[in-house]
Amino acid sequence: MARKPTIADVAQHAGVSRATVSFALNDRPGIAEETKARVLAAAADLGWTPSHQARGLSLGKAGAFGLVLAREAEQIGADPFFPAFIAGVEAVIGQRGDGLMVHLTTPEQEQGVYERLAARRQVDGVLLTDLRRDDPRPPLMRELGLPAVVVGQPEWGGGLTAVSLDDEPAYADAIRRLTDLGHRRIAHVEGPQELRHAHRRRTAWEQTLRALGLPEGPVLPGGFSPEGGARATRELLTRPEPPTAIVYGNDLAAMAGLSVAQELGVRVPDQLSVVGYDDAPLTRYSFPPLASARADARGWGEAAARALDAVIALGAAAHVELPPAEFVPRASIGPAPRG
Repeated sequence: MARKPTIADVAQHAGVSRATVSFALNDRPGIAEETKARVLAAAADLGWTPSHQARGLSLGKAGAFGLVLAREAEQIGADPFFPAFIAGVEAVIGQRGDGLMVHLTTPEQEQGVYERLAARRQVDGVLLTDLRRDDPRPPLMRELGLPAVVVGQPEWGGGLTAVSLDDEPAYADAIRRLTDLGHRRIAHVEGPQELRHAHRRRTAWEQTLRALGLPEGPVLPGGFSPEGGARATRELLTRPEPPTAIVYGNDLAAMAGLSVAQELGVRVPDQLSVVGYDDAPLTRYSFPPLASARADARGWGEAAARALDAVIALGAAAHVELPPAEFVPRASIGPAPRG
């Protein structure tokens, strides 16, 4: 097997010192353009490629972004948002050979994870998702001097750069569509209310019903999980006066609700209309296909990665506002049952 060429080989081939080769290959000032061109030509002649680790050390970079998730591993695997979001981040940073370091932890151990990432310089910056009420992470990032971008509304980040996508219009559109179809008892199966985006979706449901002059239907916790969605749906549908429509916090809970309705003999959409959120690929293949709200999770990941690049390079960056989520009607909604 042929030996891989080294910087020393490039230096000898170009007739310069190894320090000059390093400066030329890392595009640092202080060498003549003619010399730089000779070094680059020598590297190309020899087929030299950089060691990613060595390049990172020379530039004082870890070559990685961090994503710390205070969730159970099973939740991350089942949630359709995170695989698409991570794919978007990787599409940006993977092109240059950088990677995404994902840590699963608990809220109690979260601070220690960030402190280790900063102390050991394992990442160049972090992406903050699942913002909570009174979230301690934005001030912690400032204390640690760790570049960070908030994936959520700007007001959640305590002055950190945010990349936001508004989910409220999609929720409002779904509820208006249901009321146009004659529904008056519209329930909500909510996500964890300590999460700001889950609370925001519940608020959109409440405010839209109020604006339409309708009473708030029952609301039950679903936890963004199939188990929570199934449990809440069963309770709602076995009440003396069940809702005629249910709007869920995400698609996982909604698809579990579809299954429970079928088990109980409640026909969708003849007797019950169902709406999810995320527009996961499987929603098109459920029975019936699930109405949902489309949020471009992959595009969100790409935008967040580019924003974090800017924060790392410049120290700060403007907030980024992505197009809002869009309601996607499908066969899981229909006219309210008569009587």
